Amino acid sequence: MIKNQNSETFIFRISPLIKLTLLSLYIALTVPLPFLSEATNAPVSPVILAIGLTLGGVALYAALTERVIVNDQGIQVSYPAWVPDLFRKGWCLSWPEIKALKPRTTGQGGLVYYFVNNSGEGYLLPMRVVGFAKLVRIVEAKTGIDTTDVRPLSQPWMYFILLGCTILLLLVDAWTISNAVAIS
Repeated sequence: MIKNQNSETFIFRISPLIKLTLLSLYIALTVPLPFLSEATNAPVSPVILAIGLTLGGVALYAALTERVIVNDQGIQVSYPAWVPDLFRKGWCLSWPEIKALKPRTTGQGGLVYYFVNNSGEGYLLPMRVVGFAKLVRIVEAKTGIDTTDVRPLSQPWMYFILLGCTILLLLVDAWTISNAVAIS
């Protein structure tokens, strides 16, 4: 979380633990594919596969650059200028526009929250940011909505476990790549 010194503006970014874990998992799942493609003489060229996987990695990184900007006027989700609007749309709500914060169950049984504006449209509350508790306190102070029960979707220990599994997968990847190169 970054506080702008000139006004009461706070910028909340996605947790570095979450970024590291998701980027590492993407690498672990995709890096062996071009090597395996070459070793097995697959119909997809390893070069084409590597280009596609690189573009996918850039797209994942772009999605992880999301930031939440909160100030006296409202709350905004945005992305850096290099992320095309076509790829990820941000949103902005002024505090008076926010009518409610509604919970919704995810397909995996988790709970996410949506801001509901005066016209009934929903906007997902970003839950994977550093300083989530502070973000929720600001939302409560600015809107008057009770946020007592609002909790993050996942806890840090879940990402530590996933990161540990990803590191093990990377070790298997190293073995797989070394065998694929030896076969080629």
